[in-house]
Amino acid sequence: MKDQYGRTIDYMRISITDRCNLRCRYCMPDGVELVSMGEILTYEEIERICRAAALEGVQKFKITGGEPLVRKGCVDLVKRLKAIPGIDQVTLTTNGVLLGEYADELAEAGLDGINISLDSMDAARYQWITGRDELSRVLQGVETALTVGLKVKINVVLQKEVNESEWEALAELAKYRPVDVRFIEMMPIGYGKGLCPVYNEDILQTLREKYPQIEPDGRVHGNGPAQYYKIPGFQGSIGFISAIHGKFCGNCNRIRLTSQGELKPCLCYGESYDLREALRGGCTEITRNAADESCVLSDNGQICENDLKEIREILRKAITQKPKQHCFEQLQNITEDKRMVQIGG
Repeated sequence: MKDQYGRTIDYMRISITDRCNLRCRYCMPDGVELVSMGEILTYEEIERICRAAALEGVQKFKITGGEPLVRKGCVDLVKRLKAIPGIDQVTLTTNGVLLGEYADELAEAGLDGINISLDSMDAARYQWITGRDELSRVLQGVETALTVGLKVKINVVLQKEVNESEWEALAELAKYRPVDVRFIEMMPIGYGKGLCPVYNEDILQTLREKYPQIEPDGRVHGNGPAQYYKIPGFQGSIGFISAIHGKFCGNCNRIRLTSQGELKPCLCYGESYDLREALRGGCTEITRNAADESCVLSDNGQICENDLKEIREILRKAITQKPKQHCFEQLQNITEDKRMVQIGG
């Protein structure tokens, strides 16, 4: 489906939980209040939304959190989304702590790729940023994911006077492994508003000084707005997602679904559309099995297209109202006041 500016919206990011096993300072520090599980979409509700989205032309899903792997049944959700007619790709973003345990199952489920958040290669600094001493498990998770054949990307957020000196160590993950390392500018949402980001134009300039033969990599690496570069001798590429200094709204192809069922056309603005109310007030009764977080449809598990009518209408409205561009460079005009963990990565 196209929005009012002619952009094809074929990609949806789906947060399945606001829980996480880390406490990153810019996302979910200690003391953050969490919602009750009854307010979180069930997997059956997520599947129904995704089926409706597929009927509206969405072809790619990204599963996010919080940390999606802390929610029981995440692997099974991957299988269910992969089975939806019209879906070309299902990927997942994780902090990597539990990846070593689930990588093999995720590969068997048909996961098309995985993004791993990693902001430091120094154990002490990693613990300071994330609140947990888990770097070794994350690095092992990277190796396990590669071993089972998953396509891996590393997401890095640099901050001034925190981890800005680690650009080279993190970039060199792509030298010795077939992974793409992507530097992502800190977005001024939630706790990120009060932090000092390192801008990608400065990182790229530093890389050019270190690696004069670096050159643009025009190959397609995924669904996002990253611009990639190739360094001779590196197995993987270096990418940049520059929300502030490289506005990519003209090619934006995404919408976001929060764990509580709010559909967001744009991360920058507070406008959202309530799909949970439509789901729970609709004609198909859904009940939660609290023991395993699964849910059951009253019509023997069959999803009727008629039941998806209202969801499809809300999806169309949200896509139609998608704004032309964000305003992250103008903090006073940002209307989203939720934290990133409430929205989804």
